[in-house]
Amino acid sequence: MQALLRALLPLALALVLVAPPGAEAQQRGRPAAPSPAAQQRPAAPAGTVQAIEVRGNQRIEADTVRSYMLLQPGDPIDPERLDRSLRTLFATGLFRDVEIGVDGNRVIVRVVENPIVNRVAFEGNRRVSDDVLRGEVTLRPRAVFTPAAAQSDRNRILELYARRGRFAAQVEPKIIELDQNRVDVVFEIVEGEAALVARINFVGNRAFSDSRLKEIIATREAAWYRPFTTADTYDPDRLNFDRELLRRYYLRNGYADVQVTGATAELAPDRSGFFVTYTIDEGPRYRIGRVELVSRLRNFDAETVRGVIPVSEGEWYDGDAVERAEQALAEAIQMRGFPFVEVTPRVERDREARRINLTFEIGEGPRAYIERIEITGNTRTLDRVIRREFRLAEGDPFIPAQIRRSRQRIRELGYFSAADITVTPGSAPDRVVLNTEVTERATGELSFGGGYATDAGFLADLGLRERNLLGTGIDARINLTLAQRRSQVDISVTDPAFLERNLAAGFDLFAVQRNLLTIASYEERRYGGALRIGYEFNEHLRQSWAYTLVERNVYNVQPDASRFIQEQRGKTLLSQIGQTLTYDRRDSRIEPRSGYVVRLGVDLAGLGGDVAYVRGRLDGAYYIPLERLLGDPDYVIAVSAGVGILEPFGGREDRIVDRFFLGGENLRGFAIGGAGPRDILTGDTLGGRFIWTQSTEFRFPLPLPQEVGLSGRAFVDIGSLSGLPSSISGPTVRDDGSPRVGVGVGVSWRSPFGVINIDIAQAVVKKDYDDTQIFRLGFGTRF
Repeated sequence: MQALLRALLPLALALVLVAPPGAEAQQRGRPAAPSPAAQQRPAAPAGTVQAIEVRGNQRIEADTVRSYMLLQPGDPIDPERLDRSLRTLFATGLFRDVEIGVDGNRVIVRVVENPIVNRVAFEGNRRVSDDVLRGEVTLRPRAVFTPAAAQSDRNRILELYARRGRFAAQVEPKIIELDQNRVDVVFEIVEGEAALVARINFVGNRAFSDSRLKEIIATREAAWYRPFTTADTYDPDRLNFDRELLRRYYLRNGYADVQVTGATAELAPDRSGFFVTYTIDEGPRYRIGRVELVSRLRNFDAETVRGVIPVSEGEWYDGDAVERAEQALAEAIQMRGFPFVEVTPRVERDREARRINLTFEIGEGPRAYIERIEITGNTRTLDRVIRREFRLAEGDPFIPAQIRRSRQRIRELGYFSAADITVTPGSAPDRVVLNTEVTERATGELSFGGGYATDAGFLADLGLRERNLLGTGIDARINLTLAQRRSQVDISVTDPAFLERNLAAGFDLFAVQRNLLTIASYEERRYGGALRIGYEFNEHLRQSWAYTLVERNVYNVQPDASRFIQEQRGKTLLSQIGQTLTYDRRDSRIEPRSGYVVRLGVDLAGLGGDVAYVRGRLDGAYYIPLERLLGDPDYVIAVSAGVGILEPFGGREDRIVDRFFLGGENLRGFAIGGAGPRDILTGDTLGGRFIWTQSTEFRFPLPLPQEVGLSGRAFVDIGSLSGLPSSISGPTVRDDGSPRVGVGVGVSWRSPFGVINIDIAQAVVKKDYDDTQIFRLGFGTRF
């Protein structure tokens, strides 16, 4: 028996070591779940790899597949390296299925390629455009399609809808197989209803009511009167912005230790809306204690600039005012010949007395000069149009205040949706580069409009304007207005930097027709043009000049009109040169809340033409903010006044079309031309040579949500008009220069269709022959 075992043992070992003829050890796997065959490692036959054969590839070259293999011809057949090669091929994302097997000394790689994307489409999306969705997904035509990429794009679309408050959105990618291993990817979208902010709550606020804080933040509660806003859509980024708005509001009102510790949003169980809660730790309220100035600049007395500090002892602490004081001090010192200055405010809290002592340390800042100004993003606007708005040039000292002013001027051009200036180091330690990045927006306007005005009646408006003609900054426009009592055509072109100098030059062509039958029994036509030029002395003082040539025609004079109107019938030619000097210190030219503006205008007629006179006008306005007193920046007192005088010369009398008129816009409670000299027999207004007006107006927000767009005002208007030519006299003529007074209230509504102004005024001081007007309406819009 032992002899028999010794004889059979070598035969058994040979059977174990020799593989069956034609046998092939395979590995097989799939991207999501490799099959058991793929998980098995190939058997390790004796020998080395003689060749790697690739099968099933259509678009991908065999050499590309071989490049991902971790063993090459000449290498020993290693099951572990074959397994790693399998995983590497799957990781490329190029293949839907991969098999690796060994046939003798050959490695066989069988692949099934992933399809190519032919088209990406979206269905069911109404709130989000296809262009926006394409910017979110990663799948593109001619890209390799993988299920993982489709799922990733689905999640990205869901996130996009979630950012817009549509948490109930559903997205399903559908694959349509085409020939040549191509697919169409269609994302079927069910947008669902937007989850709006249903309620906003505040926790910890004692100084300010919930309703007041709701006006401060950018997020709004959903309401029927907000049909055109997106502020009531839940947005996590907006909540963070709200926290900063709340913090800055408390800082402006003396709460220097305030902390907005949380801003949370809870989705309703039915996913229909969010409940947003802001948690506030107000802390104590501080007043300003000592305000000290410490100068570390040689030969500079800090007390010389104390007057520019907008804070004083005893006032409530205002964090924004401290920041403004820092900037105002730096600018004032730089204007005194110290360009490299640094102002550092030091805050010292006295918690027992609830006082904050301020110390402004004035020292020498780092010396730096402008090495270069770089401008990017302007594909249409010329560089020079942007550069001329800079308040400094290359080689000038680096002054942050001038940088801020330059940025503001660029933004106020209206050519860009965004404009930012960043500072980067230059070629030397004392050199900096100003990088100006702008984002252009459309500057052309085609507008259609309509409305109603008490003076003009129903009106229609058509306008075409290009504010940045060919990228040069030239403003060109044409406007047509058709109204019941006034029609006008204007063509205007203005170059704000004529000859690349501090000159604004332009011209106007116009044709005007006015129906004055109800106030003076005649109609008027004007045809003419003007040449204009203006310049700035500095940021606040500017002057403009204009030469005007106009043909005026008084026609359709009614038979029963005053004889003094009858005498005005016919055409006259006006040749006039005029100038306007303006000093403007308002915080805004559109909606001023503080500051003042003064204008002086003088017109000289008589350089040719049919009339000769000097006409002067001085007017101004002063705005008093009441934010510190009433806690709201919309509380403002506006005080305005004006005086005008007309004086003929050369033996020529003035015409009615040259005189001043009182009533309407400049004296509410009276109709246009309703106060002043008049022929009481016919009721015709005659105008006057001397006029003065004064108006005091209190502007305030109405106790309604800010989004409604309503604001109120109460006003007192005073005015006087007198001064007829000596040839206009008689028992029926009244020329009484006594003051007239109108008192009233008004409402402005920034509606989705335009601004509507309603004034109700009562003439409390008037003459029996004056023409009064209780209700005044103005409405107009462009679209």
